[in-house]
Order: sequence, then structure tokens, then C-alpha cells
Amino acid sequence: MNPVGTLGLAALCLALAPPVHAFELPWQKAEEPVVEGPPRPVVSVIVSDSDIKARSVPGVVTARNQVTLAFQTLGRLVLRNVELGDDVAAGDVLAELDPDDLAANVSAAGAAAEAAEVQLSTAQATAERTRALADRNVASTAQLEQAEQALAAAEAAVEQTRSELIRARDAEGFAQMTAPFDGVISDVFANPGAVLNAGEPVVQLSAEDSREAVIDLPEAALSELDDSAVFTVWQDDDPDTETRATVDRIEPLADSATRTRRVHLSLDSGHHLRLGSLIRARLAGETDIAMTLSERAVFDHEGKPHVWRVTREGDSATVSLTPVVTGAALLGEVFINEGLDQGDEVVVRGVHSLSEGQQVGRRIAP
Repeated sequence: MNPVGTLGLAALCLALAPPVHAFELPWQKAEEPVVEGPPRPVVSVIVSDSDIKARSVPGVVTARNQVTLAFQTLGRLVLRNVELGDDVAAGDVLAELDPDDLAANVSAAGAAAEAAEVQLSTAQATAERTRALADRNVASTAQLEQAEQALAAAEAAVEQTRSELIRARDAEGFAQMTAPFDGVISDVFANPGAVLNAGEPVVQLSAEDSREAVIDLPEAALSELDDSAVFTVWQDDDPDTETRATVDRIEPLADSATRTRRVHLSLDSGHHLRLGSLIRARLAGETDIAMTLSERAVFDHEGKPHVWRVTREGDSATVSLTPVVTGAALLGEVFINEGLDQGDEVVVRGVHSLSEGQQVGRRIAP
């Protein structure tokens, strides 16, 4: 073959050949360049000063001295002279049981006592006659012992029936429930017509001359509370009328559901606060505004509390690790004493998935 023709044929084959990548195997795909998307948005808040109400806790006005009243005997409630919220004076009749039932019990106990007296008289006469017969050797020793046992049983029966008669007469006197002191009816448990057992609650009486406020605080707040702590108490509908209150006692056991402990506050002048009124309380002297953050925004780094502060310049934003000094935590919020300024943007969610200097996107309000 002509060499020139051979070379031309080879050039023609090379020109018509497919590109090299056409012979690549299906699983040998070329690497595609990684295209980075926009930075992820962050859930954050703008730190601002919280008002006094945000640093207060809710509570309720209760009576220091209150008692749940009940009848000392079984009976049917026929009369209740008081309703919830009524003011009563010491000695006022609050409720009554059916007197007919109690009178019938007294009559039955009296009849039983009389029958026992008759049995005793018969047993005494039998015993005396048996003793006389035994002295003349007419009655046997066994008959004398039997007569003496019957006499002892009759005497015991008389004592028992007399005690039951006294108890029935006392129960008849318990048919009326009177107020042991001046106060207000703070709760009602039974209505007329109900059959009550002895000791079953009927009403609750609260003394009005010894009011107190009760609030619930978590352990973290109690750890920073002094024994001589003073609180300021007010009502939402009358915030200008404040009352000074001091810590009287703290219940030793925490609530099983909320894990808070109840704090009882003695009111210096709470006559304008009615029992059951809803109040708010804060530590006295805290008139300055304070900054608070959600507890989820604060995390531990190298043994100290930190937050992620967002710095924005134009369209770009980065996060930086910022140490803070925290105060007491209350109702999911923690006080920030140092480390942040008003207007700072702080991440409140996903704090454990960020890194120093990481770029972030737009802000999303929680």
C-alpha cells in the first residue's frame, strides 16, 4: 500500500474517533465542583433591658391562720348559713346537722341504759339470793360463781350504756358548728342535704387579721435569697400601691411537679389586699433595669458561662464566643450582670452547633 495513503487513512480515523471521556466507565464520574450555599439563618434576640415586672414572680394572698371546720359526729347537713367570701364573727353559727336524728340517738342510748339498769337489778337480786343459799349449803359453789359472773357482766353493761348515753348527748350538742374566731369563709366543701361522717370538712375559715403572700421560687433563686430578704408586693391592677413584705418561712419540701419551694411573706400593711388576690413580688430595692436572656442561650465553655454574639457588617455576619456573668435564673430566664450591652444580638437556639468566627445568615425571631 502507498505509505502516503496509509498516513491519510490514520489521520482520518483519528479525526472521526470519539473523545476520550466517552470511553469512561459509568461509575467513574468526574468530580463536580462544590458550590457553597448561603450561610444558615440563626434564631437570635436583641438584648434589651427588661422592666421590673419581668423580674417579678406571681403569688397569691392567703391567711396565716386558717382552719378547716367539720362536725364531730355523723349526721345529715340541713343548714349552712354561710357562703364563700362571707365575713363571720366568733360564735356565729355556720352550719347545723339534723337534730331529729341526734335526738333519736339520745333516746335509743337512754333506753339501752335503762334496760341495763333493770338487768343489773335482777343480777344483784340473784346474786344476793344465791349467796344466802350458799351460806346454808343449799346452793353449790358453781351456782354462786355463775351468779357473781352475771352480776359483774350486768355492772359492765350499765357502765357501757351510760358512756354511750353521754356520747349521744354530747353529739346532740355538736349539731351546731360555730366560728372559733373572726374571719372570712375561704372555702366550702359540703352542701345542705349531704350525709357527713365525723371529721368530714364543711367549710374553711381564714383569719383576716393575719394575711400573708405566698410565692414559688426555684432552688437557684432560693440559694441567693438571704434570711432577711425584703420583697415589694403589688397588684397588676394597682401597680402604684406597693406593700413591703419580709420572708417569714420557706417550706422545706419542693413541689414534685414544678420543683419549686413555697415562700411565705409577711405583709407589713396588706389590708387593701383581699384574700385570694393575685399579686406580684420582687426583691425590694431593685429599681434599676436589668437584662435577661433565655437560659437556652447560655452554655458552659471551659467552666464559665458564654453566649454567641452576632456581629453584622452589611450583608455579612459572624458569631463570636462571648463570656458573660450571670445572676439568678427564674422562669426560664437568667439575669446577665456583665458581658453584654443593650442592642447586642445573641443566638438563643442551636448554640452547640456553632464555631468561633462562623458566618451566619439572616436573623429569625424566636
